[in-house]
Parts: sequence; structure tokens; C-alpha cells
Amino acid sequence: MRYFLLCAIFAILSPAAHADSHAVKGFSLLPGWRMEDGRHMAGLEIRLTPGWKTYWRRPGEAGIPPSFNWSGSQNVAAVRIHWPVPSVIRQSGMRSVVYEDGVVLPIEVTPKDATAPISLRLGVDMGVCKDVCVPVEATARAELSPAPVRQDARIRAALADRPFTEGEVGLATARCDVQLAPGGGARLSVQLNMPPLGTVEEIVFEPSDPSLWISEPKTHRQGGILMAEADLAAPRGQPLALDRETLRITVLGERGAAEIIGCDAS
Repeated sequence: MRYFLLCAIFAILSPAAHADSHAVKGFSLLPGWRMEDGRHMAGLEIRLTPGWKTYWRRPGEAGIPPSFNWSGSQNVAAVRIHWPVPSVIRQSGMRSVVYEDGVVLPIEVTPKDATAPISLRLGVDMGVCKDVCVPVEATARAELSPAPVRQDARIRAALADRPFTEGEVGLATARCDVQLAPGGGARLSVQLNMPPLGTVEEIVFEPSDPSLWISEPKTHRQGGILMAEADLAAPRGQPLALDRETLRITVLGERGAAEIIGCDAS
């Protein structure tokens, strides 16, 4: 609820800025390169004025999630965004998951015809914050050639700055339990048997159903077990159902991040 109230306040107090505003120094698509399997690796470069931040895909209760519109693109069958490891900050007692001073997001494009050029058209609605938060509207375009070119070091660095996989981080087990609450909703409890990623570890839950609300988890560690609890709620009038197999769990720490897909019942 606090997230929706904040978004409403931002919409009322802060008219949408554009990519050439004082907060955004640059917003552009990097053409990238065509891969051997026919897909194309491009990139979205967002450069912010020092001190400004923009948000990760799951921004937290104090953030504005980015929204991407690829309509107008040609020779595009699918688009996948790769997300580098973000940072966690606190704003007025609420958690936000952000990129500070900007980010390069690798954009993996599957063309309809791998031998033909791709015409990429992008519109983005995103939030940027410093002392205040404002919504930003931005557009970019790029022509992606199928001809061999040198790989862009900026995109390669962003791809390398990815979360660890379950095997890389040494995850032994991931178990979760859902208990219905007396007043409605439910409580999700998760136990991850994995080495620590730092003295402070944050967890982000992402259900496959975007309408399902999940609170900021309360996280603590007992030896080799990282534990977290969060409240769940479905939209009014709809049954609450959590798909454990597709639940995405991201652990963020000082030594990097880990992404875990699915958990077994406790």
C-alpha cells in the first residue's frame, strides 16, 4: 500500500521529465552484436547525474518499477533484459533496490529472421531519485546489423556483473512454506542452505503472478541457513496461490548476488 501511495504522490507532485532533464545525462541503445545462434545482444545505457538513482526490476515499496515498450520495432520475435547486480538503499525507513549513477542493461533480442537487420524502437517509463523522486519518459532507437562486429565492452561488463547461479553460489537446498493468516493473506517462510554473501544479506521475492503482493522480507541467518519471512496477499476477491516452482528468489550481499528459481515444500 505504501508503494502505491508513493507512486500517486510522485505522479501528483512531479510531472514526468524527459531523458534530457537535469537528472538524466544520457539514454541510448547500444547496437551490440549478432551472436552465432542468430540472437542479437544489444544494450540500454542509462547515464544519470551523480547522486541520482534509478530502479531495478523489483524496486521495493519506495520505488517506481521500469516499464519497457518495444512496439514499433521490426524483425523482433522476443526481447529479454539481463539485469546486473543492483544496490540496496533505505529511504524513509523503506527499502529500495537501485542502480546508482546509471546502468547498462544488456538486451537480448530474438529476431524473426536471423539473417536480416533488426529495427529496435524503445519507450521507457522509469523513476529516478535523489532528494525527490520523479518519473521519466524516454525513447531510443537503433538499427542492429547481422554483420559481424566487435563486441561492445560496456555490454560485456554488464553481462559479467550478473547474479551467481544456484550452483555457483553453492546452494544445497531451498525450502519454503506458506501458512494462511487468520485475518486473510498468508505468510511465506523460506530457508536457503547456502554460504553467506556478506555480513548483511537482503532477499527479494518475485512471484510469477505479478498481481500477488509480497511485503519486504525479514531476513536472518542461522549458521549455514539463510531464513526469510514475508507476508502475501492476493487482489481483493481472488484466491491466493503461490507457484513455488517459479518463485524467483534473489539474495543480495556485499560479495554479489545469487538468483534462485523455485523452492521445495518444507
